[in-house]
Amino acid sequence: MELLQCTDLQKVYGKGEAAVRALDGIDLTVTRGEFVAVVGASGSGKSTLLHLLAGVDRPTAGQVRIDGVDVGALDPTRAALFRRRKVGLIYQFFNLIPTLPVEKNIALPLLLDKRTPDPAFFDQLLGTLGLEEKRRALPGQLSGGQQQRAAIARALCYRPALLLADEPTGNLDRKNSAEILDLLQLFHKNLGQTILLVTHDETLAAQADRVITLSDGRIVSDRPRR
Repeated sequence: MELLQCTDLQKVYGKGEAAVRALDGIDLTVTRGEFVAVVGASGSGKSTLLHLLAGVDRPTAGQVRIDGVDVGALDPTRAALFRRRKVGLIYQFFNLIPTLPVEKNIALPLLLDKRTPDPAFFDQLLGTLGLEEKRRALPGQLSGGQQQRAAIARALCYRPALLLADEPTGNLDRKNSAEILDLLQLFHKNLGQTILLVTHDETLAAQADRVITLSDGRIVSDRPRR
């Protein structure tokens, strides 16, 4: 069943001779439970695509539908609510709130909706990510790898339809990078989590089931890993 569908997706920055066409007619479908990697050189359109999928930015033309919702048609308030409830976001920079303990950073999407986390799932999430003993620590007391694990937990605590990861290992060393990719694989396989990973590193992309290559805002390759 289709979870994500992009139709003739275009994004142009600027006007006239100064216009930059960041995306130039992207057609893309992702089914539930897929683990997809998007690769390409710097400037190929990877991050622009992710921002449009997340509803952080709006397309110049075309459409993004996630779980049946036209994301680009949402006003900013509804887009923020949809993103919080349906799309988990993991960035290269952890974006944790330094004054909140780990458990509140993780639960923040739910707390903003005045909801209480499911204790069993929340504890399972902390256990899987190795953060049980760090739940009351502040982000500044964590290593880089632990901070990224907390960011992953925050993205997953709402059990999103789609998890978007933008260079999630970009600030980590090789050991922590491998551990983060292993965790994404674990959630993909055990929870059936749909994941779209944006990376410039084809070695990391090889962990996905399917690899899409962008160049100059267009898809130039879309192939299964196996």
